[in-house]
Amino acid sequence: MNYYSDNKEWQWLFKNALYWEQILPLYYPSYPTEEGHKGPEDIKQFLEELLSTTGDWCANVIEPRAAELDDEGAGKLENGKTIPGPILSQLYKEASEMGAFGLTLPKEYGGMDVPVSTGMMMLGQLGRACMASSVQVAFFSCVAEMIHRFGEKVDQDKYIARIIKGEISGSMNLTEPGCGSDLGSLKTTATPKGDGTYLLNGTKTFITNAGGGIGLVLARIKGAPEGLDGVSMFLVDQTHQKNDLNFRVTKNEEIIGLHGSFTCEVVYENTVGKLIGGENKGFNTMLHLMNEARIAVAMQALGGIENCLHAARQYAEERQAFGRPIAELPLMKRNLQDYETERDAIRAMLVDTLSHFDIYQRLDLKKRHTGDLTAAEKEMHDDALLWTRKRTPLVKYYACEALVNLSQRAIQVLGGYGLMKEYKIERVHRDAFGPLLYEGTSQIQALMALKDVVKYAVKDPKTFFSNIFYKHPTLEFLSGSNDWTYEFKSQHYKFKKKMLALLFQTLKPGSTGEMFNPKSWMKMDEEKIGGLMVHAETLCQALSYMETLRVLAEHANLDKDRADLFFRYSKLVTPRLEGIYSDWDIRTQNA
Repeated sequence: MNYYSDNKEWQWLFKNALYWEQILPLYYPSYPTEEGHKGPEDIKQFLEELLSTTGDWCANVIEPRAAELDDEGAGKLENGKTIPGPILSQLYKEASEMGAFGLTLPKEYGGMDVPVSTGMMMLGQLGRACMASSVQVAFFSCVAEMIHRFGEKVDQDKYIARIIKGEISGSMNLTEPGCGSDLGSLKTTATPKGDGTYLLNGTKTFITNAGGGIGLVLARIKGAPEGLDGVSMFLVDQTHQKNDLNFRVTKNEEIIGLHGSFTCEVVYENTVGKLIGGENKGFNTMLHLMNEARIAVAMQALGGIENCLHAARQYAEERQAFGRPIAELPLMKRNLQDYETERDAIRAMLVDTLSHFDIYQRLDLKKRHTGDLTAAEKEMHDDALLWTRKRTPLVKYYACEALVNLSQRAIQVLGGYGLMKEYKIERVHRDAFGPLLYEGTSQIQALMALKDVVKYAVKDPKTFFSNIFYKHPTLEFLSGSNDWTYEFKSQHYKFKKKMLALLFQTLKPGSTGEMFNPKSWMKMDEEKIGGLMVHAETLCQALSYMETLRVLAEHANLDKDRADLFFRYSKLVTPRLEGIYSDWDIRTQNA
């Protein structure tokens, strides 16, 4: 099996759904390239060959040993350091030899500098093969990318080439005991030494890959403001001077899944660190990594969905009951189709999101390294950033929630066999709880999505509400629109009306004049905002469904054969949306 070459959905999305006309010029401004590619089609062929190579590696090398890695574990803890076990060490060796660590990193350090969307697709392949392996591999490139984007040239020269070679990796150190989502209350301190470095003291917990060699650590410089405004980020190397241990990994946690990945407690005692990203700018710097990480986790979750549903389909087509394969029994047939419809729809929405993220990442990097963007580039950057911000909490929420649900459903397809370690679905289900929680729980993603909606309304109420009141979709239909566009606009029109009613019922802006006055929205009291926050998760769900429908309609416009997926998905989520609207109506009426 090959996760790319044997998957027609991935091939269609790669060829048709990524925004190549915008993406490729950002990476390859002229032809022929230094590698000899003569034009965009050459580049796309090269990238497809790359994905086919990684698709073969993931399917035929990593996946067959995933169960063994789960049993063996990531490795051991010795003298404050993590020591990868034989299987994890072999993974690192293979990834380094293939260039997987440097896929999206600069060529000057030995990377390949391919589009970020391609790197994310590879991460999805890794997630399908073995979620724990994908976690460990991700913490090479993402930390190197942060150093390249925010670090000084001396740090880039010191670390990035070594990361690409697989000699060291890194971690993101945010969470503290008793301080998870509330990062503003962190207790880790940073004291200036006077030579440009700082001494860090504190403890971090639930840190993935903490013993990889380097860490990006959030701490508060003594005297800095309380809350998020006083948080800074520091680059720390576990080996400081004369091979002294600069920080200690004190525990490798035993968790329900992801046994092949390190989840650690870290203690900093006068740990020497270097400020990265600017004083008191740690939260904003961290958000850049978090946005990337949340999209990456969504890709990881998609890989898990592909894995468990492929296994469930395979079992259902082989297992006989009542004289035929259970896949042909009416209820099972419907269930499998619904599961696969949701998988394909999530995949399509994620690929569309990758395009926006890729464009934003590349232009943001150019802006940081070379200065101003052209007027056209700035417009493209701002548009891509807007869509990235809008989509990030939605894809993280939706894909991770769907992974837990669909891996459970896949277990039920197998019945009692689904509980057996002989079949991999029980492992996928255990692993599914990691993506559900790390990089922000589903509830945090829901609140982020809600915040974006309210922020838009507060900033410009008149535009916000006028966008709700656009012409009824029937008029669009009469003017010659196709069936899927009419269906989407009907769904969207109803969603906006229901969301508008929800905002009115919970926030109670007052008179019509006040409704369009930004100052009246700024004066909303905590009780009103709290009344809306109750609905954050259902709003996030509805937004996820609507954005997915939007993408599927756009894909149907590109290829009418894609309309079938649009209509199947619309049929699947319409009852869910109606349930959400009913919940909004009942709860606001009783409030």
